[in-house]
Amino acid sequence: MDYIVHVAVLASIFATLAISLDLVIGRTGLLSVAHAAFYGLGAYSTALFSVRLGLPIYAGVLAGLLLAALVSLVVSLPSLRLRDDYFAIATFGFQLIIYNTFNNWTSLTNGALGVFGIPQPTVFGRVFSSRLDFLGVSLATVALAYWIVQRLSSGPHGRVLSAIRESELLALALGKNTLRFKLVVFAVSAALASVAGATYAVYTSYIDPSSFTVMESILVISMVIIGGPGSSRGVILGAVTLVVLPEILRTIGLPSAVSANLRQIIYGSLLVGMMMFRPRGLLGRYSFGR
Repeated sequence: MDYIVHVAVLASIFATLAISLDLVIGRTGLLSVAHAAFYGLGAYSTALFSVRLGLPIYAGVLAGLLLAALVSLVVSLPSLRLRDDYFAIATFGFQLIIYNTFNNWTSLTNGALGVFGIPQPTVFGRVFSSRLDFLGVSLATVALAYWIVQRLSSGPHGRVLSAIRESELLALALGKNTLRFKLVVFAVSAALASVAGATYAVYTSYIDPSSFTVMESILVISMVIIGGPGSSRGVILGAVTLVVLPEILRTIGLPSAVSANLRQIIYGSLLVGMMMFRPRGLLGRYSFGR
């Protein structure tokens, strides 16, 4: 039972990441390869505030949220003037910068050794220590991300995002300040990713740079593509699929080296199959890249 709850917690954390990234990719049509960087900013802020400064967990979560939003503005303000592949390359470069900062700023992050001993959160005197407690927290985070993305994607604001996705020039011609809309979307997406990172940090009680590599960003992008861009329910399904799949391979009894390679083959096959035969993903509203 504990193992199933553990997998459910991880699936919920990645579902939050996928929903937040879908706000950028699926709703606005911007391919960002830097989501693991914001995920890591939330995790490291929470860990360092609690371990180094002895502050409550919520202070670290709030600091990570604000830091991720601020850094996203610093990055996106020049990057969002770029289009298509150039924007993706700019975010890829930012992802590498953040990862190397985590890995090499040893006086702050402890480098490759990571930060350990992250305390359990306490809410109204109750210590969250069991996996069921964290499942409740992670599911609440998914619900919050789902609600925020749905609110931003509906009404006049959502119609502008759809216009940017389909034709930014048309949106500009209609007098919309597309840069402002994209900045807001990017900042909200980064803030939600940081909350997922904070949840991961307090759940595992240990973090290191290997959890926030460019491969993690690509994994989250894969969840959006397979689940379906533009559909929060779809990307949740994509996240659950790609988190549960490796666990199923483990139950078969294959050696870890074989199962790891097989997992990559299956991921690649799923992506190729989706792009060729169902570019809208499982439940998507849009074809990827449109």
